[in-house]
Amino acid sequence: MSKSFENPIIQVNNLCRTYKVQEKTPGFWAGIRSLWYRKYRTVEAVKPVNFSIQAGEMVGFLGPNGAGKTTTLKMLSGLIYPSSGEATVMGYVPWRRDDAFRRSFSLVMGQKNQLWWDLPAADSFELHREVYSLDRARFKKTLGELTELFGVEKLAKQPVRELSLGERMKMELIAALLHEPKVLLLDEPTIGLDVVAQIAIQKCLREYNQSRGATIMLTSHYMKDVEALCERVLVIARGALIHDGSLSSLVERFGQQKLLRLHFEGTAPPHWVTQLGQADIQGPVVQMRLDRTEVASVVGRVLSQGGLIDLGVQDPPLEEVIAKLYAEDSADAKLSEAKAKAGAP
Repeated sequence: MSKSFENPIIQVNNLCRTYKVQEKTPGFWAGIRSLWYRKYRTVEAVKPVNFSIQAGEMVGFLGPNGAGKTTTLKMLSGLIYPSSGEATVMGYVPWRRDDAFRRSFSLVMGQKNQLWWDLPAADSFELHREVYSLDRARFKKTLGELTELFGVEKLAKQPVRELSLGERMKMELIAALLHEPKVLLLDEPTIGLDVVAQIAIQKCLREYNQSRGATIMLTSHYMKDVEALCERVLVIARGALIHDGSLSSLVERFGQQKLLRLHFEGTAPPHWVTQLGQADIQGPVVQMRLDRTEVASVVGRVLSQGGLIDLGVQDPPLEEVIAKLYAEDSADAKLSEAKAKAGAP
């Protein structure tokens, strides 16, 4: 029986995952002693987090290495159990691993392969059809649509080991979409790919989301992926959720500066340009970093002087904005730790 999605398709309440890790003391005798007397410490891979995602949303899930992104996705896919808290995906509790749930979502990890290396991707697709008991006619129709969407119609019969990294990733995504999942969890799907392959996969994911209404949760260290696909981002650091909102609000909060690009006539900019502020000059092109409040006056002065071919104003790179958010969180964590050690309230 299918589930309705009037409520959030993904609902997470105080979801937490901790691990017990053995602490080892350096030295031979300490190693011998640890055979009988072991010391453990508890690591909070994911602290209690709360968020919800509506059906059809494409949400970026960001964080530095070790922040808890992959652990969270593994809990939402039912691969691991949480230590505490609750979560539902399409109305199912993931770690109960109901058959209906497993037929309705996909987890794609850029570092893991699900296709047989020495066989053509077409053979692996047939295996997926058997695993998911897909109707052959519907399977052929879906496969045709996906291979056309990803532009790999002529590559499906070629051994996977002979494909480029970008082509293999497209095949991995096709395999994950053959059973038409309603929820797609993507963990670094474009890792290691060149710019052309990244853009192609971004385009395909966007079109799949629009045509099928699939809900997509994406982790990536390539901010271009997030900018191209996601209007909303969740940011996690040290296992805790530190931001849940639109990309634009994040840029507004941490992007207090604008990047101004000026292209003048001739081979060099006019001498008065250096009076506007610190600038990076390469031939007739000038790039400047300005406070938001200064942009209007500087642009007005430049236009009044003449000799300008082109002008561009844009926000700083998203990587820079995210780095500032991480830095602020790290500073807050150090301050809290210092207060705790000093016994301050």
